[in-house]
Amino acid sequence: MDKKNLKRRIAMSLCGVIICAVSVGIFKIAALGVDPFQSFMAGLDALVPIGFGTLYVITNAVLLVFALVFDRHYIGIATFINLFLLGYITQFTYEMLTKLISDPSMPVRIICLVVGVVIICFGSALYMTADLGVSTYDAIALIICNTWKKGKFQYVRIITDLVCVILGSVLFIMSGGLISQIPTIAGIGTIITAFFMGPLIEFFNVHIARPLLKNASST
Repeated sequence: MDKKNLKRRIAMSLCGVIICAVSVGIFKIAALGVDPFQSFMAGLDALVPIGFGTLYVITNAVLLVFALVFDRHYIGIATFINLFLLGYITQFTYEMLTKLISDPSMPVRIICLVVGVVIICFGSALYMTADLGVSTYDAIALIICNTWKKGKFQYVRIITDLVCVILGSVLFIMSGGLISQIPTIAGIGTIITAFFMGPLIEFFNVHIARPLLKNASST
């Protein structure tokens, strides 16, 4: 990998993580469910009295230790960009949006959900195509299926996603949340991000992310 190509990949990873972080903040203002790992983080955030950004770093640092012990080759520059930036950018985005949209109506929430889905797919395409490491949560399923040989990735990922949603819901209830409020952290948005993001990510891969790398290699 030449130096120019590496710089392009790092820039794509950084932009991808920032875009994904902003999208999570938008998902949170929509309150129609976030992606499975963020469902877990939302439940944990409701229970633990520290800022979301710091909580995200601590949680992912624990997962990082797991990845480093069992298969560190999934860890790269992008892993640390994700670990240290995503939580704080998400917290900042959500706090700014709550000031701009203090009491969003259902149509506004639905628009936020659609916008969140589109931009998280775009950010994911940049982040994945850069190929400089995965998030600590992504590394868990990869280690289970590729290192431990305990099943196919798509099935292992569904299981880990379900565990996150269940744990997030339980933690949310333990924090004093109502069962009727669970769809705000594990709802239609969670279903969409868990099962239907693939085609849109591939669209952005084909039309934006891969051409960006190809142009860097050819210049």
